[in-house]
Amino acid sequence: MSVIAGFMVPHPPMIVPEIGRGSEAEIEETIRAYETVADEIAALRPDTIIITSPHVVMYRDYFHISPGKGAKGDFAQFRAPGVRFDEKYDAELRSEICRLADVEDFPAGTLGERDAELDHGTMVPLWFIRRRYTEGKILRIGLSGLPLIDHYRLGEIIKKAADASERKIVFVASGDLSHKLQHYGPYGFAPEGPVYDERIMDVMGKADFGELFDFDSSFCDKAAECGHRSFVIMAGAFDGMSVTAKRLSHQDVTGVGYGICTFYPDGPDDSRRFLDARLAEIEEDLRIKREGSDAYVRLARKTVEHYVRKREVIGVPDDLPEEMLTRKAGVFVSIHEHGELRGCIGTIAPIRENIAKEIIKNAISASTRDPRFSPITPKELPWLEISVDVLGEPEDIDSMELLDVKRYGVIVTSGHKRGLLLPDLDGVDTVEQQVSIAMQKGGIGKREKYELQRFEVIRHY
Repeated sequence: MSVIAGFMVPHPPMIVPEIGRGSEAEIEETIRAYETVADEIAALRPDTIIITSPHVVMYRDYFHISPGKGAKGDFAQFRAPGVRFDEKYDAELRSEICRLADVEDFPAGTLGERDAELDHGTMVPLWFIRRRYTEGKILRIGLSGLPLIDHYRLGEIIKKAADASERKIVFVASGDLSHKLQHYGPYGFAPEGPVYDERIMDVMGKADFGELFDFDSSFCDKAAECGHRSFVIMAGAFDGMSVTAKRLSHQDVTGVGYGICTFYPDGPDDSRRFLDARLAEIEEDLRIKREGSDAYVRLARKTVEHYVRKREVIGVPDDLPEEMLTRKAGVFVSIHEHGELRGCIGTIAPIRENIAKEIIKNAISASTRDPRFSPITPKELPWLEISVDVLGEPEDIDSMELLDVKRYGVIVTSGHKRGLLLPDLDGVDTVEQQVSIAMQKGGIGKREKYELQRFEVIRHY
């Protein structure tokens, strides 16, 4: 195997003495662990160091791999312009990764660079590594808004490319843990913060990479972590391999979690094909859900599958419940893939002659015309979860106290601008959050006067 080791590391700029100016002493344990990592990389003498960083340009549906022959960078933004880097990229390995991504129709490549300079998520690890080892090229890879499964897939592609490259490669997964561990920290405290740090250090300390998929996005957002996707990509690079892991350190004295672990492959192990196992679980779960879905969701799914495959709008089936053919209502169709939103379009009030036609129209729009996402492709159809919300009549309210995020959706109106948010959404826990998000969706400023309406929904799965 060409990926001969992996390292999970943080990237606090203060750890660099020219930046910390003495404050780095607070995280001495992390410094010592980082020096151990640098010593181990120097002993391995890799040809290439792959670094995944959350501070490379990040797209919702694409993984960016830095292009060009190389890149420079410094810590000027942290008042240490004299700490500089001049790195060469492994163009051959990058080309092989991009080629494999194209073959597998996977969204990764060198498009969309916004800043060629090295980011601090890359430079902090290099500051330690280059003090011990100055040879070898690097490859800088960003994260994306795609599901964790796709991050793991990218790791698998990297592994295939590395095996074909006939060079020794180490993988550095750069990322801090929770940013909300202490009330006195720069980002405050959230109860999910310490829970995330404890869980991730347990998982990574034992190389139980399959459990990385169990961290849902809402929990990770509340914990305000920045490294999870980076760790998942590295895990994918060790797919099907027995791995010896060692936990070197974990600190949270600054209010941000810094964790360091090392990983060495020991040989093939088919019991550690975590993505295959995960997909099998998802497939079975989706099968059960489809068998139990009602007529509303079956119509939405049939519409999406037919339109995505044939670009044809289905007619209204004859075997629908009477209320779908005789009643009018606003309808939202929501589509998720591997736990992440993939499309959601709807109508606040009915504009078609019945609920069935409302579902058909909005299912097509949610799958192919949601401006936040690229159109759904045929290969994605087996992995989609679809729900249908049928809206009740909106009622005017004069206070947010009359809202309930679990029971009521909200409509915020200011002049001709209007924003809507459905009830009972993951990650929306307070009325203030609900109204704020609805205002953002409607383009309504915080200081603009607005009116509120609430509505109930019947949600069909």
